[in-house]
Amino acid sequence: MAKIIETEGLTKKFDNLTAVDHVTFSVEEGEVFGFLGPNGAGKTTTINMLTTMLKPTEGRATINGHDIAKDSAEVRRSIGVVPQEYTADEDLTGYENLILCADLYGINRSVAKERAKELFALVKLEDAKDRKVKTYSGGMRRRLELACGLVNHPKLLFLDEPTLGLDIQTRQATWDYIRTLKKEYGMSLFLTTHYLEEADSLCDRIAIIDLGKIVRTGTPKELKDSLGGDVIELGVSGGSNLTEELRRMPEIIDVRLEGGNKYRIKAKEGEEVIPRVIDIAKRLGGKVTKVSLTKPSLDDAYLEYTGKSMRQEEGGAAVWKQRITMRRARA
Repeated sequence: MAKIIETEGLTKKFDNLTAVDHVTFSVEEGEVFGFLGPNGAGKTTTINMLTTMLKPTEGRATINGHDIAKDSAEVRRSIGVVPQEYTADEDLTGYENLILCADLYGINRSVAKERAKELFALVKLEDAKDRKVKTYSGGMRRRLELACGLVNHPKLLFLDEPTLGLDIQTRQATWDYIRTLKKEYGMSLFLTTHYLEEADSLCDRIAIIDLGKIVRTGTPKELKDSLGGDVIELGVSGGSNLTEELRRMPEIIDVRLEGGNKYRIKAKEGEEVIPRVIDIAKRLGGKVTKVSLTKPSLDDAYLEYTGKSMRQEEGGAAVWKQRITMRRARA
């Protein structure tokens, strides 16, 4: 299958800060490819380079066979972009915004009107197309941004945190639109997200990115299966350290002691291992306060390859960006 995106050593530095650090990956035609990582990982900077908004410091990349540095005009003609921030003019109607986007692409007005009709139907905004955008909810604005990103019938659509700040119901609806674009339009999509369930649900392949570097790439199943076992969390009060005793069990792959009294145990066939683990804790004088079993998840994979949990990373800058986006939607 042909590659719609190819990068080699793509790098972006801002003074002494390396935002994207020699990333190399490819995306196949018809694929939904995701960058999974927290805010500040380098996701948006990568998109900005691939969409020709930023010049790389080092490395190279091609989109639809066009070099992003040498053939930027051709790259732009063949892509659509749905940015993280809302970009629609609030004093214009939804329809006027979409026609404006078509004008910027040089699309004939009669063709633009037909596409507007098609796209408003796709994102279910027919009844709101003649309302000013300032009256739209956050979910409606996100759908309008999606329609604007599709107005030139792109071969490749970039979606930067497409559901940031949306409620669960609207997020699910956005996922459905993305699936439709792949299934019915055969479109290739590159999305960034820090939502684990979004990456797991939508992406054919995922690149885990941390501190500007890609640390692992694979399908959601490959990433989860690469952990090699189930995860047992064991809380123990008192007693001796269990680590060495647990590591002697052939079914146990890894043991980590977290916070002094919680063990994170990776094991084959976790259901069968748990009773024996509890027996060891009791034998060494400990009292079991908690035991849970989970099958490998993307959060576990992220923890494995970056040393930190995505759940922890979702706070901080991500929360503030979400609040800003939601505030603008309500204004």
